[in-house]
Amino acid sequence: MSLNERETADLLRAALQVAVVKCSERCLYQSAKWAAELLTAIPTPDLSTEPEDSQMTEVPLEGLPPIVVTGNVDPDEAQLEAREINQYLLAKSFFDCREYDRCAAVFLPDTVLSGILSTAAPKNQNTSTPKGKGRWKASSTRTSSTVGPKTPRLSQKSLFLALYAKFMSGEKKKDEDSEMVMGPHDGGNTVNKQLVTIARFLKGWFAERTTENGDVIGSEGWLEYLYGMVLAKDKNEEEAMRWLIRSVHLYSFNWGCWLEMTSLISRVEDLNRISPHLPQNILSFIFHLHTSLELYQSTPSLSNSLNQLLSIFPTSPFLLTCLALLAYHTKDFVTADAHFSNLLALHPHRLDSLDHYSNILYVMNLRPKLSFLAHLCSSVDKFRPESCVVIGNYYSLLSSHEKAVQYFRRALTLDRSCLSAWTLMGHEYVELKNTHAAIESYRRAVDVNRRDYRAWYGLGQTYEVLEMHAYALWYYKRAAGLRPWDGKMWMAVGSCLQKMGRDLEGIKALKRALLADSYYDAGVGSSFGSGGRERGGTMDPEILLQIAGMYERLEDDAEARTYMEMCVAQEEGAADNLEASVINIHADSQSSDDESRPGAGTGAADSGAGTGVTAATSKARMWLAKYAMRTGDYTRAMQLATELCQDGVEVEEAKALVREVRVRLEGGGDQ
Repeated sequence: MSLNERETADLLRAALQVAVVKCSERCLYQSAKWAAELLTAIPTPDLSTEPEDSQMTEVPLEGLPPIVVTGNVDPDEAQLEAREINQYLLAKSFFDCREYDRCAAVFLPDTVLSGILSTAAPKNQNTSTPKGKGRWKASSTRTSSTVGPKTPRLSQKSLFLALYAKFMSGEKKKDEDSEMVMGPHDGGNTVNKQLVTIARFLKGWFAERTTENGDVIGSEGWLEYLYGMVLAKDKNEEEAMRWLIRSVHLYSFNWGCWLEMTSLISRVEDLNRISPHLPQNILSFIFHLHTSLELYQSTPSLSNSLNQLLSIFPTSPFLLTCLALLAYHTKDFVTADAHFSNLLALHPHRLDSLDHYSNILYVMNLRPKLSFLAHLCSSVDKFRPESCVVIGNYYSLLSSHEKAVQYFRRALTLDRSCLSAWTLMGHEYVELKNTHAAIESYRRAVDVNRRDYRAWYGLGQTYEVLEMHAYALWYYKRAAGLRPWDGKMWMAVGSCLQKMGRDLEGIKALKRALLADSYYDAGVGSSFGSGGRERGGTMDPEILLQIAGMYERLEDDAEARTYMEMCVAQEEGAADNLEASVINIHADSQSSDDESRPGAGTGAADSGAGTGVTAATSKARMWLAKYAMRTGDYTRAMQLATELCQDGVEVEEAKALVREVRVRLEGGGDQ
């Protein structure tokens, strides 16, 4: 490690130490945990060259992080924090005991908040419009005359803790008021009743301290984060993003704030739009990586960014998880399995993201490994949502679908926002032929995360089962928009268009599926777009057969014959045919996302290997034989029909065709 690298590591270490304490002070424990994991992943300098006794006798007096509370550079805030230290410690102990209302009442008793409740604005006034701001300025003066004198002068740390406790109290009551998961009265519309109060209080607090330039005097960024989170819960996403960006500019090491921003981004364009407005530091770099993975991106630049971060934090469980998810998103399941196995060996008690690992093991049909993972999760903490999802996946692999639904519902009882549980429960209901429950599960998954292509794809498949093709097509297109390089999505779009009689559009979609260079194994997880992929020069004969069939309905026999021949060629491996076939796939089907298509995956070693005889190639060969008969090419027809007799598919029809060809050849071709 060079001197410059060591100085950078020391600065990062100091910043993360402070971040852990600051987040812990405000009871943001997930952010504190994330910062602490990153902190311990920084390699420590080698002290083996120092004398043994020096480590025993020398006690560093400077540079130690504060253990209980941090100081404050703002003298006014420091004075308020010193005055409130006893009440703050009391409130924090209440929060740690999950007594959220008692925690909030230490600094903001109900008598203070009652005035805010009585003058609370309607929900739609929280939206940020110029007129709305004007109305707020007019009303805030009236409110301050009634509530202002009763509001205690608090430090920002104490105020954040009190309001965050109020927020958590509302979340707790919301969960208590919610009906049984997927029960008769579970509409998913229960709300946090404290949002209006918190938003009203913070709006007034910021209005009192905002200058004409829009800057908030003396703000530290934590209250901006809370306000942005409240606005996001209230579906005011544009304004929420504005406050969250302001928060990370004031304090960058609050990972929870970056996660809230990720939840508001549903497209790569949105990420690129806000990136120039973010602070340029390592946290912004990590945020860009994490959000790109959440958007299922898998570009080479993303891999390079991850490798750069791993050179700084080589043992970070968060970054190692990102490495595994990057392979998972490119459907390189073997590599993803290896990364997750390595992560599990390093951190055997860490349950974060193991639900994704269980999905990988499910798709690979590795039942012993999935059984081991389910037992491990159950022994660590059987009442974590991730554990319930892993166990549910295990029962699904055993085809015990009712038992799987039971565990997915248990995961949702523990955490209503558990995305994997909603989506996987939808899959199970499809297997149980309960389409109504499946649609509801997928819809709830989309409500939790609009970026979940599996839920959109599941909705498309469920509506296709119900023969509601217009609905199915709309959902398939949403899934394809989220994963434009995934041939499975475009194959679903093309098949749906074919059933609707829109052959020209269907051909274009299926050609794009071929361009995605994907060949899915129909026997493994193919029901929900999660099947394995054989990668290489071979194209999917089923897609080629479908394209040929649509050209035949359009009475374009020349194109139909071309694609039938390409379909037959896949039996031997289309190394020679691939270049010609790509030329046939017209430029109008090319994707702007081609650069983000996954690289060589698990089947790279089998590049050029053929599919062998399949039902699709046999149908194509039969079509070509009949076409040769129609055009008078009896020699070619005899050759194809003889091959059909040998491969064991369509044998009887092939024998009849051979007899007919012989009759015509003996009769000199006249009939």
